[in-house]
Amino acid sequence: MWRPLRVPTFRNLLAANVVSDIGAFMQTVGAAWLMVSLHAGPIYVALTQTASSLPYFLLSLPAGSAGDIVDRRKLILAAEVWMAGVALLLCVLTIGGFMSPWLLLVLTFALSAGEAFETPSWRAVLPELVPKEDLAAASALNGIEFNLARAVGPALAGVVIAAAGVAAAFVTNFVAFFGVILVVAKWKRPVRKLTTPPETFTGATVAAIRYVRYSPAILTVVVRTGVVTFFASALFALLPTVAHSVNKSAIGYGLLLGCFGLGAVLGALIMQPARARWSTESILSLGVVILGAAIAMTSGFHRLSTLAPVMLIGGAAWILFISLINTLVQNLAPEWVRARVLAVFILVFQGSFALGSVVWGAVAQRAGVGIALISAGIGTIATTVLALFAKFPDAPADLSPWNHWRMPLVVGDNDFEQGPVLVTIEYSVIPERNAEFVVAIHQYGRIRRRDGAYSWGVFHDIEVADRYLEVMLVNSWAEHLRQHERLTRADTELERRMLSYLAKDMVSSHLIYTHSKET
Repeated sequence: MWRPLRVPTFRNLLAANVVSDIGAFMQTVGAAWLMVSLHAGPIYVALTQTASSLPYFLLSLPAGSAGDIVDRRKLILAAEVWMAGVALLLCVLTIGGFMSPWLLLVLTFALSAGEAFETPSWRAVLPELVPKEDLAAASALNGIEFNLARAVGPALAGVVIAAAGVAAAFVTNFVAFFGVILVVAKWKRPVRKLTTPPETFTGATVAAIRYVRYSPAILTVVVRTGVVTFFASALFALLPTVAHSVNKSAIGYGLLLGCFGLGAVLGALIMQPARARWSTESILSLGVVILGAAIAMTSGFHRLSTLAPVMLIGGAAWILFISLINTLVQNLAPEWVRARVLAVFILVFQGSFALGSVVWGAVAQRAGVGIALISAGIGTIATTVLALFAKFPDAPADLSPWNHWRMPLVVGDNDFEQGPVLVTIEYSVIPERNAEFVVAIHQYGRIRRRDGAYSWGVFHDIEVADRYLEVMLVNSWAEHLRQHERLTRADTELERRMLSYLAKDMVSSHLIYTHSKET
């Protein structure tokens, strides 16, 4: 568990993040409490959560593309400076007495926008900082750090707000940014050497969507996470209203969030022993059931003394779910597309959070907070039915590069961006293995699409029974070169099975579209 702390850069970033996340949670509590203090209704309180989540939905995908094609360290540094500037503006306007519900929502959105733009890069650098065998432990430590901040930040915010007002919590958040800025500025990240032409921003974004679309394991994780998050968002969106109804002081809200964070720390500590005994699917399903029960139970208790244990249990269940999901995504994405895959995951996660916050806020406004929480809790539990159709993957795949394709000898000058490129591969199949070959080649077609082909198909020669022709189109010659490098060791087994059905070696050809010079 503690081995990643031997890496100085990881250790320094983790320490800086503790301080920064404590400040962020203090800001979150301050914003929610200020919204309540401005006498806004439950829908405005829920919109505070939406304003925090919506930027992830809007910016995650371009942020992930930027994180894979530019220096991640510089991107993170720029985002931290932006957030510090917004936090300062939030302090000034609050101290000056100019804050209104809508202005608070706008500034909350702007602050979250900076975090949304840096998050894919921030998560993608983790495998760069620690060895692969320490990745799970590093993810667990990140979970402990975040939830330690979740436990300390809200409780500290409650005390600070009660003693000095909401503005004091905002000032603390502003100061907390400087630790991360200093550590990131001193970090000497190795420059990655490119062996192929750099991707364009548009091409990188398209590649991200394509990769997730044709990666069944990643798609399963993303979809199921989005469904669970939609229902679970009710707890986070409506907790300020629940806390205000049982205790008029900000200390009560901070205490409940602190219990949730403390429960998450305890959940992170038991995660490793649980993974040694049970499958990923079993742990995730159990966590979702417990979380759903905690959400439903929140509606039935009207004292801090009874709500606090429920938050403790809910926090433990939440970290079991969210930490394992994050580890799964990192283990399923190769380095070249990691930030973008994480961006798609964050987009769905935060988009579901934003949508769920609005929906459950509207339900609470019309039918009552209790009905909204009970409905969301039952819905959360019901999502475990998805395991019958799409189970979470258990063992991590070997995503090390496997560039074994023959590189064609290019005749004459070739513009890397020229295209599209038509690639054909002729197969001579053992007659008795035709049916098995067709199944395998269609499975392999998903890999071709995942790694760069925008069109793919396989054709059977009606004159020669054992002859098949695979055809794919790639946008440019540069993209086809990248396609060669995107195969991984995890693809080995399928390719070997497919090739075992052949009577002789396959024959490939590469053709580039010829444009007319006439105007």
